[in-house]
Amino acid sequence: MSERSGQSGSAAIFALAVVLLLPLPAAADEHKRVIVPRATGRITIDGALDEPDWARAAPIGEITQREPRQGARASERTEVRLFCDAHHLYIGVTCFDSEPGRIIGTQMARDSTLTADDSIEILIDTFHDRRNAFYFATNPLGALVDGLIIENNSPNRDWDAVWTVKTRRSDRGWAAEFEIPFKSLGFNRNQNVWGFNFSRTIKRRIEEDRWAGARLDLKFNQVSEAGEVELSGEIEQGRGLDIRPYFAGRWSRDSLAGNDTVTGKGGGEIFYNITPNLKWTTTFNTDFAETEVDSRQINLTRFSLFFPEKRAFFLENAGAFSFSNPSGSSVPDVIPFFSRTIGLLSGQEVPILAGTKLTGKVGRYDVGLLGVRTRETAFTEAKNFFVGRVKRNLFKQSYVGGIFTEGNPADKRTSRTFGGDLHLATAHFLGKDQNFAVDLFGLKSRNEGVKGDDSSYGFSVSYPNDLFAGRVGWQHIGGEFNPALGFVARSNVNKLTINAEFDPRPTHFLNVRQMFHEFFFTRYTRPETGRVESWRLFTAPINYELNSGEHLEFNYIPTFERLFQPFEIVDGLKLPAGDYRFNRFRLELNSASKRRWQADFAWWFGGFYSGHADQFETGFGYKVAPHFQIRLGLDQTFVRLREGSFVARIFELRTSYSFSPFLSFSSLVQFDNESRNLGWQGRVRWIIRPGNDLFLVFNQGWLQDERGGLHFRPAGTKLAGKIQYTFRF
Repeated sequence: MSERSGQSGSAAIFALAVVLLLPLPAAADEHKRVIVPRATGRITIDGALDEPDWARAAPIGEITQREPRQGARASERTEVRLFCDAHHLYIGVTCFDSEPGRIIGTQMARDSTLTADDSIEILIDTFHDRRNAFYFATNPLGALVDGLIIENNSPNRDWDAVWTVKTRRSDRGWAAEFEIPFKSLGFNRNQNVWGFNFSRTIKRRIEEDRWAGARLDLKFNQVSEAGEVELSGEIEQGRGLDIRPYFAGRWSRDSLAGNDTVTGKGGGEIFYNITPNLKWTTTFNTDFAETEVDSRQINLTRFSLFFPEKRAFFLENAGAFSFSNPSGSSVPDVIPFFSRTIGLLSGQEVPILAGTKLTGKVGRYDVGLLGVRTRETAFTEAKNFFVGRVKRNLFKQSYVGGIFTEGNPADKRTSRTFGGDLHLATAHFLGKDQNFAVDLFGLKSRNEGVKGDDSSYGFSVSYPNDLFAGRVGWQHIGGEFNPALGFVARSNVNKLTINAEFDPRPTHFLNVRQMFHEFFFTRYTRPETGRVESWRLFTAPINYELNSGEHLEFNYIPTFERLFQPFEIVDGLKLPAGDYRFNRFRLELNSASKRRWQADFAWWFGGFYSGHADQFETGFGYKVAPHFQIRLGLDQTFVRLREGSFVARIFELRTSYSFSPFLSFSSLVQFDNESRNLGWQGRVRWIIRPGNDLFLVFNQGWLQDERGGLHFRPAGTKLAGKIQYTFRF
């Protein structure tokens, strides 16, 4: 397909999407709605819910079972009450339980994953745009979990706000008391009706109960189907100004040179709400000492690996820069702006002198502007970077948007990327309670001195529902498409994706809750010749979730790879150019996460290029509630090819000890036999109070010598401390 014909096809798809979705009749508004009364007295956040205001606030209504029995009455009663004053939203939840001794709570640390616990989740759509929301959650131990829901996607829990929650257990169950300052939320001062939803998980029954949108086809993060709350009286953000200074110190030792280095620096961040729904954030002399190290990966493919962003400044309001993902995969094939390209170059840190961004809403437009200045280092000069993103909201959960980036971290030559995307979605397709979406995008990268096909465009049509699900997508990624501030998994390809699922929930069959019959086909072809570069068919004839929480899966994965040139799969071992057709198989077993111990096992086996490969992914976790957890993971791949054999091995040991929800210690030990590096990171986080934090981070590395085995020598030691304090005005 030529570039011109591809662009014409994209234009036709845009037109077809508008024809299909614009005329759809609007479904009747079935959203639940309650009025949030005004507080009359002082509230002490202790989990007791014993102030008179809690007694006066009526419950928001029935909490209905979503899973396992959609629409049925919840097995345990839940009462949710809300009220507000000028500066805070208060949420009180009473989770009644007929068997309080069987309530599960194992996590305490900030932003813990609560999938193994009883939990409650809350989303608040302050702009009532039905696509973005603030997310708050906790469990019986009072863990503080928060995040941002962006375009109805899963919460990004790396975002941290200033708020608090306390819980308390009793012979009736457990209760949670939330205090969420309006200073921590962006909102439209003229809009006192917000989107709101609530969910409770009773883990021992694997039951989810929900206030609004209790349909199996709707995930909790589908903000468009949330209910509504109307706040009484005026609410304030004060001056809308937060100042967060920090001081950080580091000590490091170079074991090879025997040198010690001690450094210290100060800096900070300023957050200012220009309007209640438009936020300006500035950072200077930025430090990321508290950031957790990346999990190890060994690349046995020809394409780039993806490592997620973990740095706080870039995660703050990251949704303003999100872009369409027609592939539907957890890692998109194309990301026009990927913040990890700023401040990190070839695995080395590039210090950030200053950065500023403006994010929020102006009318029906979502706006994101980012500017960053990095310092000069021994391996790169000082540079400026700019990103602009705007989206115009359409209908209930759709938008059309544009993006522009400028800057090149790895080169002196200029680089720009620009383009647009369209997302049309509904939860009431053709008047029925079914999800349907169309995504389209088009991008260009302009790199100085580079000629050729520097475009990328594509579309997808998806039908993501509980019983039947499907997606058809197509993308073109030009050979010279290279967004310098973005991420591209592989270039010079056309990608076709066809996915289909049939996921019934049998009433009586071997204790199975849901059966997932999956068919995922992906094919890559070269645009200039149409020749197939690779294809993969992932099938799941057996994929069962049991009522007890266990999971069993068997996969059959026929695969084709065409190497146009020799491929060095590991150092010193090259696969010759040619066609490779092989069949892979996979067996996976997972125990229920609700148990004190958990075991996970996956075995990939079968053909692999010119030979055979066995990959074993094993994990074992143990919890001593409520404080201690340990998890051991081992990923080993044994490859036997005509050209030679090798073993790829990754070892990971995670431990954590939480003294309270405000003080925790975590440890991560990793080893991979590609780098032969053994690393240990220990992190202490003390939340003095929300917004005021102390971090201590220790890193130690060892390098395995040529003898292998347990023969290691020190490769470097680092100790860092950071304290930050938030002043709110």
